[in-house]
Parts: sequence; structure tokens; C-alpha cells
Amino acid sequence: MPDKIRVEVEGRHLDLTNLDKVLYPQAGFTKGEVIDYYTRISPVLLPHLAGRPLTRIRYPNGVDGNSFFEKNAPAGTPDWVRTVRLPVPGSSRGRETIDFIVVEELATLVWLANLAALELHTPQWRVSADGTVLNPDLLVIDLDPGPPAGLPACFEVAQLVRDRLADDGLDLQPKTSGRKGMQLVAELPGDETADEISAYVKDVAGELARRRPDLIVARMARQLRPGKVFIDWSQNNAFKTTVAPYSLRAGALPTVSAPLTWEEVGEGTLTVADLTSSVVLDRVAGRGSS
Repeated sequence: MPDKIRVEVEGRHLDLTNLDKVLYPQAGFTKGEVIDYYTRISPVLLPHLAGRPLTRIRYPNGVDGNSFFEKNAPAGTPDWVRTVRLPVPGSSRGRETIDFIVVEELATLVWLANLAALELHTPQWRVSADGTVLNPDLLVIDLDPGPPAGLPACFEVAQLVRDRLADDGLDLQPKTSGRKGMQLVAELPGDETADEISAYVKDVAGELARRRPDLIVARMARQLRPGKVFIDWSQNNAFKTTVAPYSLRAGALPTVSAPLTWEEVGEGTLTVADLTSSVVLDRVAGRGSS
């Protein structure tokens, strides 16, 4: 295969390079396959990215090589890629800014995949068409197991959290992180600030930790986590991002942050290694997004 090919994606022209380059050595998964995955998963992925400033984790030499977080639009960003300029958190009077990329079309997603942006992370809030930062429209709870606890313990905690938040009228949806833990996500009307949402989740985490001290920890101290699941309420901080549903993760295998059904959570048999790119594509083809 040539080192560079010119393609057209929904009317946009871009160059794809080094498609045979292996980015996941253990699986033999190439850059071309990364681009193919993101292209095929785009109908269910793009709605989760739309309007959200994107943080990427790039692996130009594959998952075994050096990686870096990227928030700013890189040099050479095509002029058709949407960007939004936002102040750096904590900068003096907003004088420092970041030109974030906002992915709202397939061509942008393909362009980023060609840059080996394997992981896609978004905040819990969106920006409007004119670049105004809106209140969060998502509540996110990260479940982080401390070894030897793993995903099965997360499944148990997830059901406890679901039932507790249902009492307050919130409908949580589960997904794996693509690594050892999982996240629970609820849609919000956008009436509350990030601080208010974070405080609410912190209170719920503390309540559940008191109810099940054998299983749950709500404090960040790592020495408290072995064998338990940390309910990370701080994920709702305005400056935090969460891996997007259907994003790849960088590991030995091309695993995915995969939406689950509550039936699957209750069964508790799925593992992270079960949810690779090919499996997730088959899941989506069989039942659509979840």
C-alpha cells in the first residue's frame, strides 16, 4: 500500500498516511484498521462528540510508544475543522486560551484517526454555536476498582448507584471505561452548574460508602481503595473529561469504552477483553446504539 493516499470523505479531501503502520502490536491492529473502526462506528459515536471540546490522546508510534495529550488544534488543522477558543482554566483573566477541536462530521473524525488520536475524551458540557460554554448536560460517575477488585465489583456497585439515583429521578446508563473500570452517565436538563452536580454526586457516594463500607470507598486516598470500588464524584468537575462512548483505548488490545445494557451488568460476565473494536461493531450492527 502506498505511504499516502488521497481520499474524499463527505465532500472533504484529506491525505491518509502509513495505513499499514501497526498501532497495537500485540493484536497486529494497524492505523488503517483504526480509521476503518472510527469510520464504521461514527453514526453512534458522533452524537456523543457533537458540541464538546475534544481532548485527544495520540500514539504516533503505537500503544507501546510515547503518547501525549492534545487539547489545542495542531499545526496544519484543515480550515473546515470546527474549532472553539476557550480560556485555560485558572489563567489570569482568561488571557491564555486553547483552540479546541469540536468533532461534528465524519471527515474530522477520520482526520484525527489518521493522526493516531486513539483516545477521545470529552467534558460533561457543550459549547453553543457561538462558542458559549453551557451548563453540564451530563452527570458522570466513574467507578474505579482497587485491586484485587475488578469489573465484577464495579457491576455490583453500579446497580447500587443506579437504584439510589433512580430515587431522585435520574436514569443512569452504564458503559465500560475500556480498561479496568466503568462509568455511569445520566442526561441532565442543563439547569445546574458543575459544582452543584459534583457536590450532589459526592453526597451520594458518601451515603453509599457508609451503607457498604466493605465494597465502596468515597474518599480519594489511594490507600483506602484496595479491594473496593472508588465512586469518583470529582469526574463532574468542570475541567475534567471522560473517555467518550465508543472511543478506542490504548492497551494490548484495541478495546472500546462500550455502552452496556443493565441486563449485561446484572449478569456480570463481560470482561474488558470481550469488548474489542470488532465485537463492538458487531454489537452496534445487531442492536444499534445503547
